[in-house]
Amino acid sequence: MKKIALLLMPLLLIIVMSSSMVSNSEAAEPEYKPFVAKPGTQTETVYIHELRSDKSGVHAVVDPIEWYEGEAAQKAFVKYEPDADIDGPLDGYYIVNPDDTLVTYPVAANAEVLMQIYDRGGMDSDISWNEPVSLEKFIHIFGQSDLFDLSYFPYHITIEKGQITSIVQQYIP
Repeated sequence: MKKIALLLMPLLLIIVMSSSMVSNSEAAEPEYKPFVAKPGTQTETVYIHELRSDKSGVHAVVDPIEWYEGEAAQKAFVKYEPDADIDGPLDGYYIVNPDDTLVTYPVAANAEVLMQIYDRGGMDSDISWNEPVSLEKFIHIFGQSDLFDLSYFPYHITIEKGQITSIVQQYIP
């Protein structure tokens, strides 16, 4: 199911982006910049399967993945898809999910959350690079899937002292 959704997500994003380009053609969009981890931090790229909130705090259940872009994506594609009938990854990125092992991390109450695109109320779904949202808002929008199912996006998480201190949504072209 997740594989089908990953294949359909770029199509949905093209449709959404096409409609937003028409209405915002004069607005200059900032250029995409790949995620860069802060030096000296433990960073993982994951799919978030679940966000749980209880009396002990917020916990994220994640599936670690390998995220590749640009030339690294090309090399990974050739390595993992030697018999493919195409030259490389179609959108300049490639994801490897070696296993479906889930890991649960506590999320710091003051964790930074940066979003690229999400349902801002059904009509405004433009890309807003690294838009900060509160952890509470992220939990809320993660639970909604009318326009975007945020569990289909990869996230870069920073882990300090055993807990997530930063969550950055990875835009998928």
